[in-house]
Amino acid sequence: MKIIGEKINGTRKRVAQAIAERDAAFIQNLAQKQAEAGSAWLDVNAGTHPDQEPDDLIWLIEQIQSVVDTPLALDSANPKALEIAIQAVDKTPLINSISGEPDRLEKILPIVATHGCEVIALAMDEKKIPETFEKRMEVVERVLEHTRAAGVADDKVYVDPLAMTIATMNQSALIACDTIRALHNKYPEVHFTMGLSNISFGLPARKQINRGLLILAMGAGLDSAILDPLDKELQAAIVTTELLLGKDRHCMNYLKASRKGLFE
Repeated sequence: MKIIGEKINGTRKRVAQAIAERDAAFIQNLAQKQAEAGSAWLDVNAGTHPDQEPDDLIWLIEQIQSVVDTPLALDSANPKALEIAIQAVDKTPLINSISGEPDRLEKILPIVATHGCEVIALAMDEKKIPETFEKRMEVVERVLEHTRAAGVADDKVYVDPLAMTIATMNQSALIACDTIRALHNKYPEVHFTMGLSNISFGLPARKQINRGLLILAMGAGLDSAILDPLDKELQAAIVTTELLLGKDRHCMNYLKASRKGLFE
């Protein structure tokens, strides 16, 4: 299970403040903590105006790379910002994201292909997020036609089935998991990821809901997630679920986590 550390995101008030004030120490601390917690990538989202975003992304990349060598996930729908930011990374990044929207396929997919990046593909198009797993699967199949045509191998694509807010769509978790399961059966080399926090928006005890979704989705085939790597209960859920899914040979990862105090 690969973790994409979610915390360096300019839509978060304190991160936005750090970007605006060029508070390098704050960003570096977030990067170090997430890297130490085992993140495979650190998501980097400036969350600023498109005209300002390239400069802010470059600044964030510089601060992060000065303290950790963890690969980055460049989180932007702005092709100009991505083109500039990708020149500043030390390691080939994950691009977050493309979708069935023609504009993203036309302008972002070439960046992915040219630089040999892995990429997150959202199960949505220019119309909306489909309400059934069958329709989401149709969108992803069209996206995969484009990624294959661009020379991007299936194993470099991470499909996000888009788990929407369950308070307003009570089948949301089931639809997301059904989407993963169906696509995994048809495209066994494709990977899957998702952001957990949307599912619980507007409800109490949100972490409890997020953990429940993580476990269900891992059972369906989820093999990465955008989450808070500092959340020990989420980390414990990952280790335990991998154990129960038969992905932890001789229970070694579980035992190692227990010795480190993860389950305390």
